[in-house]
Amino acid sequence: MSSALLSTLAARARPGLSLRRPAAWLYAWAVDPSRATWFVIGFAAAHAVLWTLILVNLKAAQDVHMDVAEAFAWGQQFQFGYGKHPPLSGWVAGLWFKLFPVRDWPTYALAMTVLATGMVISWFTALRVVDRRRAFFVVVMLALYPIFNFKGFKYNPDLLQLVTLPLLVLAYLSAFEKREMRSGVLLGLAGALALMTKYWVVTMIGAIGLAALIHPERLRFLASPAPWAAIATLVVAMIPHLLWLRQVDFVPFTYAGDVYGLQSRAQSVQLVVGYVLHNLALCAVPVALALLALALRPPWFSPARVSAYTWSRGPNDGVNFPQALNVWMVQIIVAVGPPLGGLFFTVYMKTDWGISLFFLTPLALVAIPALRMLRVALFNISAIWLAVTLLVLAASSWIAAKEMKHNPNSAATYGARSELARELTQVWRSRFGTRWAIVAGTTEMGQPLAFYSPDHPAPFTPGEVWSSGLTSLEEASKLGFIGVCDTTDLRLPTCEAWFAKNFPDAERLLMTTQRFHRGLPGPSIAWKVFIVPPAK
Repeated sequence: MSSALLSTLAARARPGLSLRRPAAWLYAWAVDPSRATWFVIGFAAAHAVLWTLILVNLKAAQDVHMDVAEAFAWGQQFQFGYGKHPPLSGWVAGLWFKLFPVRDWPTYALAMTVLATGMVISWFTALRVVDRRRAFFVVVMLALYPIFNFKGFKYNPDLLQLVTLPLLVLAYLSAFEKREMRSGVLLGLAGALALMTKYWVVTMIGAIGLAALIHPERLRFLASPAPWAAIATLVVAMIPHLLWLRQVDFVPFTYAGDVYGLQSRAQSVQLVVGYVLHNLALCAVPVALALLALALRPPWFSPARVSAYTWSRGPNDGVNFPQALNVWMVQIIVAVGPPLGGLFFTVYMKTDWGISLFFLTPLALVAIPALRMLRVALFNISAIWLAVTLLVLAASSWIAAKEMKHNPNSAATYGARSELARELTQVWRSRFGTRWAIVAGTTEMGQPLAFYSPDHPAPFTPGEVWSSGLTSLEEASKLGFIGVCDTTDLRLPTCEAWFAKNFPDAERLLMTTQRFHRGLPGPSIAWKVFIVPPAK
């Protein structure tokens, strides 16, 4: 055997070279103009499937989150609003459950489908700013962002914004670049779609408006028909919802003021600090893993060399600087503006409000011109994503059992409302021989019962000013209903007092349910049940 052949075989046998072929294959697909988009769609679909499996295992000992059950209930009737929020999240849930059974796993599949769609839209957004190499890196960074995996388990209006807001930013970047009537109309439609998700998106709309006014090329954009077509289209598209708002006396704003208004400045400061720290911690995860992916290459343990090939001054053909400037400004404004607004207006700042505001962070970092991205970085970050995902998948069932073992008496987490829903359905049918039409109780009580009962009764929340409009007290009195009070809820006296005052002749039952998961018992909860028969 010749020495040349021996050298070739030895080189192929070196472990350090064994990953070159898959790395080259991944890079080729990620940057090929004819295949890259389908490659990204395939990656997003794989992410959605794997994390759906993970969430099914992680949440096996729990009922679906109240927000998910609420969106399902909204989707049973297509309205122009649902009391607390605009209608889009209810519409999407309604369409989804016309295709899938009303069970736990489709709710997690819905959440992951929403996030996968947001990742694909973010890919197209990134292509307006950076080259395909960097755009794919952005997509994988999003897949590693906790909001796009385990923190994204509950479908609600906050999560749906991770579709409508990337679409809004994409439409803005397109309109800013093309400066034509058509792109302006599309921007207006994207803005209306975002507003139909949740009013919180005014933060992003405002940030885009400020970015357009601050940008060095603002005069070229403002002199074009695009921004004015966008504003006109947005107003026209929102007319049906605005008419609904007037019809219900602007009740969503009553909800926001009653629930999120604070009197204590000190409490406001505490909540804003918690909001900032929480979202910084979440953003730190993909950023840290991205830096690791950029640094993983020989020579090892040489910070100076890593810095030299990762950061370099000079022109960068992989970055569209004017569009990158737009992204940086929008991200900074939505990062700084809401906390300052929360302090100024003394608002209850929920950490979940940051869910939709930081999807641009990976793109903002990758668009830094001084950052140099080697081909191997794409393989590194993809390998990190795969390793993390498979590790969590393997451990998911164990994690679920461990969490239940450490916190077995959490009524909010492990209360068996699904079992109660099925039992109450049988109780109603056995007494009246009809479908159970309405359930009355707190939001945390009524929505899960509406989801899990085979009859899917419309939820009615006693004393709620911002009614969803799915039913009413008059309809409940006519059709009859089942009311439930949770004995572990601090609002139990209020709940009982409402039924005693309004339906003193209701039949009263005390029912108990308990969940078992892998031999581990959940809390045994007694439920006070009130049965009001249909009017004769």
